[in-house]
Amino acid sequence: MSPIVHLESLSELGQRYSMVACDVWGVVHNGVRPYEDAVAALAAFRAGGGTVLLLTNAPRPNTATIEHLDQIGVDHDAYDGVVTSGDVTLDMLAELNGAPIYFIGDQTRDHPLVSSAALNLTGPEEAEHILCTGLFNDNEETPDDYRERLGELAKRGLRMICANPDIVVDKGDQRLYCAGSLARLYEQLGGHAVYAGKPYAPVYEMTLKRFSALSGAPAKPEEILVIGDGINTDIKGALGAGWDVLFIAGGIHAAEAEHPDGLAGLFAGLPGLPVAWQQRLK
Repeated sequence: MSPIVHLESLSELGQRYSMVACDVWGVVHNGVRPYEDAVAALAAFRAGGGTVLLLTNAPRPNTATIEHLDQIGVDHDAYDGVVTSGDVTLDMLAELNGAPIYFIGDQTRDHPLVSSAALNLTGPEEAEHILCTGLFNDNEETPDDYRERLGELAKRGLRMICANPDIVVDKGDQRLYCAGSLARLYEQLGGHAVYAGKPYAPVYEMTLKRFSALSGAPAKPEEILVIGDGINTDIKGALGAGWDVLFIAGGIHAAEAEHPDGLAGLFAGLPGLPVAWQQRLK
């Protein structure tokens, strides 16, 4: 039995929160199509006077994420703005002052980040830093395909900037590895990685600033509800920041949530518990 409240509707929380920071992939859409109930729930929250920021580990600037939301049909009524791990990554890259960087990721898909940062991209032999946005081909590769390459980089002591801390994501019915899986392997091989997005503090600091700018007054953590499906990203990060959380059980952890230990087993070891859960946001 879960120790947290099950909600039939987001509206049951009433006026308890004035701001929502909502995960995107797995909550608002599955990479291919929107979850219509989720989009409607966020739009209704905004119609009632609330503010919604979509908070995603997408390794691209928020403008590129908004373009993707438009392409798959997520209505603008559902959100006031977007904060991405790509936004935080740009701040990190600016501090490198043009140092040579070895890029690991899909150059086409992640071109908005690479072009916005005006990077000095080089081969691995000349690089002083690594930027990882994902696998070169996440449809076919796994982290094991990178073990030898990352081992050599780790021996040289290069720091990896991980632009997407997610380990895996579900795109439609396909599970794909993300940049976080490579950063985790890099650390296991003795390398040093820094992370731009959830569950790490910089993305929450940026989100708080965005909420403050939208409301015209300093935003307070107790006014914010975080909605997410990732235990080690959305939930861990928000609880660590002191923000309340609504857990979506039907996302990336759907199989584990159906285990006899249920939700209680998923939350073991976290710095707190969500205030409520739903199977899908509605």
